[in-house]
Amino acid sequence: MNAIQERLTSVYLPLHVRSNFSFLEGASHPEELVDRAADLGMDTLALTDRDSLSGVVRAFARGRERGVRIIPGSALSVELPSGEEDSLLLLASTREGYARLTRLLTLGHSRRPKGESSVPWSALLEQTRGLIAISSNPSLFSPLYEAFGDDLFAGLERHLRPHDRRVEEAIVREASRLGVLPVAANRVLFHDRSRRPLANLLVAIRHRKPVRECGFLLHPNGEFDLKSEEAMRARFEDRPEALEATLEIKRRTHFELSHLRYRYPEEHLPEGENESSHLRSLTFQGAKERYPRGIPPKVRAQLEAELALIAELGYGGYFLTIHDLVRFCEREGILCQGRGSAANSAVCFCLGITALDPSKMDLLFERFLSRERREPPDIDLDIEHNRREEVIQYVYARFGRRRAAMVANLVRYRIKSAIRDLGKALELPEEALERAAALHHGGSALDPAKLVEAGLDPDEPRVRAMGRAVQEILGFPRHLSIHPGGFLLGHEPVDEIVPIEPARLEGRTVIQWDKDDIETLGLFKVDLLGLGMLHQIHLAFDLIRAHEGKELSFLSIPPDDPETYAMLRRADAIGVFQLESRAQMMMLPRMRPREFYDLVIQIALIRPGPIQGGMVHPYLRRRHGKEPVVYAHPRLKKILKRTLGVPIFQEQVMKLAIEVADYTPGEADQLRRDMAAFRRDGRIEAHRERLLSRMVKNGIASEFAEQIFAQIRGFGEYGFPESHSASFAILAYISAYLKRHHHEAFSCALLNAWPMGFYHPSTLIDDAKRHGIPILPIDINESEWDSTLERTLDGKLGIRIGFRFVKGLRKWSHHGRPYRSIADFMEKVRLDRGSLLALAEAGAFDSLGKNRREALWEIRGMMNIPRGGLPLRPKSESRFRPHARGETILLDHDRLGLSPVGHPMETIRPLLDRRKIPKADELIHFPEGATIDYVGLVICRQRPRTKTGVFFMTLEDESGLLNLIIPKELFDAKEEIARAEPLVEVSGRLERTGEMAQLIVERLERPRLDVSSAKKRSRDFH
Repeated sequence: MNAIQERLTSVYLPLHVRSNFSFLEGASHPEELVDRAADLGMDTLALTDRDSLSGVVRAFARGRERGVRIIPGSALSVELPSGEEDSLLLLASTREGYARLTRLLTLGHSRRPKGESSVPWSALLEQTRGLIAISSNPSLFSPLYEAFGDDLFAGLERHLRPHDRRVEEAIVREASRLGVLPVAANRVLFHDRSRRPLANLLVAIRHRKPVRECGFLLHPNGEFDLKSEEAMRARFEDRPEALEATLEIKRRTHFELSHLRYRYPEEHLPEGENESSHLRSLTFQGAKERYPRGIPPKVRAQLEAELALIAELGYGGYFLTIHDLVRFCEREGILCQGRGSAANSAVCFCLGITALDPSKMDLLFERFLSRERREPPDIDLDIEHNRREEVIQYVYARFGRRRAAMVANLVRYRIKSAIRDLGKALELPEEALERAAALHHGGSALDPAKLVEAGLDPDEPRVRAMGRAVQEILGFPRHLSIHPGGFLLGHEPVDEIVPIEPARLEGRTVIQWDKDDIETLGLFKVDLLGLGMLHQIHLAFDLIRAHEGKELSFLSIPPDDPETYAMLRRADAIGVFQLESRAQMMMLPRMRPREFYDLVIQIALIRPGPIQGGMVHPYLRRRHGKEPVVYAHPRLKKILKRTLGVPIFQEQVMKLAIEVADYTPGEADQLRRDMAAFRRDGRIEAHRERLLSRMVKNGIASEFAEQIFAQIRGFGEYGFPESHSASFAILAYISAYLKRHHHEAFSCALLNAWPMGFYHPSTLIDDAKRHGIPILPIDINESEWDSTLERTLDGKLGIRIGFRFVKGLRKWSHHGRPYRSIADFMEKVRLDRGSLLALAEAGAFDSLGKNRREALWEIRGMMNIPRGGLPLRPKSESRFRPHARGETILLDHDRLGLSPVGHPMETIRPLLDRRKIPKADELIHFPEGATIDYVGLVICRQRPRTKTGVFFMTLEDESGLLNLIIPKELFDAKEEIARAEPLVEVSGRLERTGEMAQLIVERLERPRLDVSSAKKRSRDFH
């Protein structure tokens, strides 16, 4: 510590500091507060967010970097015996006191709705040891002094408010009577007084009223900033002992987060076994099942090395827990699969956690676990999403509520939410705010042109104030949500490490830290993630068993099926996991996959990292012999051979650093982490000189060394791990196999698993029709809630649409089928009027001899007849003309969102034919480069982060799909049409790859047709 720092920290410690993790109260990030403290020469800071420890890890992490010790604390809301509430500052002076603080916060949140807390007075007085209390309420000093003794201080706040002196006199008088030390405890709400306007806007947002109506709730001045020692000395010139008392508190507080000693829960072990021996036994037992012909020497050596490292690092219990969860899923018939870097582990493969043999993929184990990093492994377990809750509740039951809680997900302000919340606080017109929010897509500042388009004047003072506040509030925590599936498990109660809150979802509890906090502190997280495709595959297996008599599983599906790959080369991939997007489908005929590893590469190629790193085109040129495969150094060949000399995966970059830049495996993993942080703080630049100099020293030309480094930077935070890609490729191949050989079950399962995947059910139905699958309509006597498979008269398997797609229909159960008439149905199944009319409009009663108009007439006629006694009968028999085919299609889409009869484009095809507008499947016959006019329904819009800023759109007609590439200039000129119109007319230059066509759009308009009734839902910006 230098002399200036010693002088400054010798007189003052900020004790009452609230960050923006006092949600919608503090107006500075914890990191900003720590940086300000460091700049002022302070070496200690107490972070005391309201009823929360959510921000303390971030403060602790920045404090390590800046040399500032963080005292964990909280401004605790307490319910007094009178029923009133007060706030009390609690600081953890010891590890025991910290555990008491976290338990008190857990108790307080358990008693109130989400986002609120109130600790009972009696509970507070029982949990005082190891805690320092600061109160500014003289009426509480006496009972608090009895409980806390000399660890109670009387807090003095001087913010230059009119009542400060009067309040302080009462505090000092009572403190003096009891012998309680007064202490300077100015409340800090922002690191710099320039944040006061934002702090007042946060007050308005928190209280859900305009700033104008907040009155005395607002901060009257900027004196709630983090002040220097000189400023505080001047402020408390007449009471220097109050500043000295802050240092007394500093001397008494010895605890900081680095003192936490976390232990993973111990497993229930067989007698005579410890974690390492039991894990070893299970691993080699699994290895014998994975390798029935004998464990290969290479695999055995890898297992021994991994088990030794796992034992050395003490991670055996974690692997046993994941193994137990997989066994639970197997027992309960729940599909699951480990993915991510766990696929690099031979132990995970032999335990049945992952499905990929890392010895065949040459995956890098250090990407998963390394001695140098000494951080917990991170295993993501994908579980079919509709049954994930069963696994979550199993974890709670197995470990108990105090030793298991889910990890938080921090919901931050983005530009849309910032516009809405700040604009309401400033009383800007709500309709204009909604329009402005809709027009802003990312970014960190308001666009004046978009504000004008929304009806807001950028020069109006309130709009200018919103613009300033938007830039400040972006990234601020809005509230804590729940992680998709991350669990923190502890041998000791978790609520002694971090407070636990009830989640909004019944049966869930969540800690106050998110996954980044967990990683910072080196705690273990178990990820149980829901995956819709696993559910869809399970449903397909069940349908195949029931209707085809075949028993399929992941292991029984034949690998590298030629017909499956032939289908993918045709880009016939709608509904196929990971390969159904516009970009992936355009890549398939260029990639021409023929084996599993081709899918691994393709899934990783269509990512921003490889695209921005300039890796896609060189790889494809080399793959098809248009460019020679070259290696800058012979030692790179074994690393880059499978990707033809082009680095595509994170693991390849790590191996490259090890092989030609003399990195250790642990250092290479740090390189991966710094690659991931590149977009945030540029840490990758710290590796530049080391990588370049060592590559040149090892015989690589400086020009190629620069190129390799440029590619590493190109990965940024988007570099894709080979292990992730391989895990996804397994499911991609299985879903493609099911589509090729069991398309009826595949499509029916997709409909029943929806919402999931890339396309709306209408597109899935139309794709099934194009493959010759009969689509059977909603029928009151044949349909179930979910879609089903059904044999048609000619023996084909068809898909019967389920009632779940009927809009406005509540779920119900059949009674007494078959129904002989509408009256019979209404007698047996008591549905409300809306549901009955919805069924009639969907054509559910057609098989009873009643068309939709007749069914509607009959239902309306019977609705007022009393039930019971005489059977229901229509007042009169009426005959109505049935709807024409085009009318039926449009009515289906209005009521079901899809049509078994046909495609909406059929209704305007005669008009298009007169203008010689082709169908999508006819474009294959046009020459490359031809100028094409086309009209189609928008089913997908995307604007990924690209250098050129192009906009992508997918159109559909009754024959298939057409992809559009819309240049930025045209998009900017026609943005309203591009973003919102359901049906568009385009003209552009045709490009073809195999059987896939796309149009480079030169003209984009609303169709010159009367198409007001043509509707279909699009999938936007996914």
